[in-house]
Amino acid sequence: MFEYISGTLEQTGPDYCVVDVAGIGFKLNTSARVAAMAGHKGDHVKLYTFLNVKEDELSLFGFGSKEELAAFEMLITVSGVGPKVAQAVLNTLSPSEFCLAVATGDYKAISRSKGVGPKLAQRVVLELKDKVAKDLGAEKAPDIAVEAVPAGYIGGDAVAALMVLGYSSKEASDAVRRVFKEGMTLEETVRLALRQV
Repeated sequence: MFEYISGTLEQTGPDYCVVDVAGIGFKLNTSARVAAMAGHKGDHVKLYTFLNVKEDELSLFGFGSKEELAAFEMLITVSGVGPKVAQAVLNTLSPSEFCLAVATGDYKAISRSKGVGPKLAQRVVLELKDKVAKDLGAEKAPDIAVEAVPAGYIGGDAVAALMVLGYSSKEASDAVRRVFKEGMTLEETVRLALRQV
């Protein structure tokens, strides 16, 4: 319904911002990270929004970027993850850190979020891994880049993880090819490949 709200910052709290738009104060639930970055009273602020509709309540959630909103919308598609839990995850991890955790299967990073146990974190990774790869265009990467990756599942996942961080498929493939050795874990491969790009 609302793509974003742009106006004057009136108030912030640990998990919300109030934005005045033409004399109407919109209270947006935010992560502590967004509330801290919003600025000071009187500053101009623009927050991307998600309207959560419940039987007895309408709630607006605010995000500092379209990427954060997209990560939130992905998270709430997971069974057992509501808006508050999704916001807790994005308070712990930035959108790129979240996507990297999903792409690499690092459920422990996700489980550090308030209200997220290991089982729920594993479900998040399981349900979103393919979606993260698809949204990043990893499935549309040129065939030549895929062929350049060493054989095996880990190499392809490592390339996808680097693409989550913004590297091109060629840069990611080259870096993974240079560092990958048989028996390496996905995390080791990504960590070493990051030193190459």
